[in-house]
Amino acid sequence: MKRLNRAPSQLSKSLRSQLNAYALAASAAGVSLLALAQASEAKIIYTKTHHIIGRSGRYKVDLNHDQIGDLTLVNTYGCNTDYCVDALSAFPSSGNGVEGKYGLAYALLPGAKIGPKQSFTGQVMALSSSSFGTFGQWFNVSNRYLGLKFNIKGKAHYGWLRMSVRVLGHAKMITTLSGYAYETIPNKPIIAGQTHGNDEPALGRLAQGASGVAVRQEQ
Repeated sequence: MKRLNRAPSQLSKSLRSQLNAYALAASAAGVSLLALAQASEAKIIYTKTHHIIGRSGRYKVDLNHDQIGDLTLVNTYGCNTDYCVDALSAFPSSGNGVEGKYGLAYALLPGAKIGPKQSFTGQVMALSSSSFGTFGQWFNVSNRYLGLKFNIKGKAHYGWLRMSVRVLGHAKMITTLSGYAYETIPNKPIIAGQTHGNDEPALGRLAQGASGVAVRQEQ
């Protein structure tokens, strides 16, 4: 019996496109699992708030919402026969620290790095105001950042608090806390004002699978 020789069949353009799409989907599906795992780690938790601390006021901050206070902001007001003093202080919980030096808290600008290479200390004063003047970096500032190092299950994490402070005279100080955030990866620095990880948008697209990749290719 004579054997017939057949030329290799050619796939149609539409079929090739479908096979390529299937291959892309399978690849993206595998990548998405890794992307989701990384996204769950590489994440900054940001909390928007609006809390005003006036004379003799205090506010406990829980950055990671585990019902354990990480830092307490305290306004201490008092007078004697000669003058009155209004002071804002930060009291980190045991094992935590505030970025600063010599008992004074730094008023960080947006974009400042907060991490292992910075200087952290225990209880610090942010600002003191009296009839004799003011002392500290937080005098009449808007949207400055307080750097914080705190522990989660024994590991160091870094975060920030965004605050504005106004001294109204006669030793009267008003502090407004407008937000705070922290980095979920232990020992990883955070940037003052940063509210999400730099790699989160890309990971999010990968986690969508083939559709996410296709959207990016079309842009």
